[in-house]
Parts: sequence; C-alpha cells; structure tokens
Amino acid sequence: MSDDHKKSASSHGSYGSLLFDERWRAKRALIIKRDHNKCVNCQSSDELQVHHRQYHFIKNINQFKPPWDYHSSLLITLCKRCHNKGHNKFKVPNISI
Repeated sequence: MSDDHKKSASSHGSYGSLLFDERWRAKRALIIKRDHNKCVNCQSSDELQVHHRQYHFIKNINQFKPPWDYHSSLLITLCKRCHNKGHNKFKVPNISI
C-alpha cells in the first residue's frame, strides 16, 4: 500500500458514513442535477455517483475535508462503471492545504 493510500485510508476514518450525511446528499443531488442526471463520460443514467477530482488534506487538523466542502468544479457525475474504471486507471490527487 502506498504512503498516500495509507494516509487517505487512515485519515478518512469512517468516510463511508459521511456519504449518508444530509450535507453530502444535498451536494450530490446538486451535482447530478447540474450534469443533467447523466454520466459525463458515457451519458448513462444508471447507478450515478459523484466523483471528487481531487481530495484536500488539511494538515493542521490531520484529516481530509468532508465530501460536501469541495467546490462544485471539483465534482463530476459518473456512472458506477465509469467511476470504477477511472479509479482503476488514474490516481485521484491528494492536495495538502
């Protein structure tokens, strides 16, 4: 496991639980609506997810920003298939702030 991946996994903690937070659900709905309820890669409307183009690690508190605190320009709608393919092919950059 790479150092970046270890940092990501340990600092996100219960990241999955944040995806059920009403603030993330509202942001997610906004992004999907902005992208016309379709994957920006293949135009599918099946199993839509919102992808972060980068993650921001806040050094002074030693954790990542919550998923809803990202600017909308850093979020895109992808179907599950394109999202998985993208993560398998490209590493999402971690930016320390």
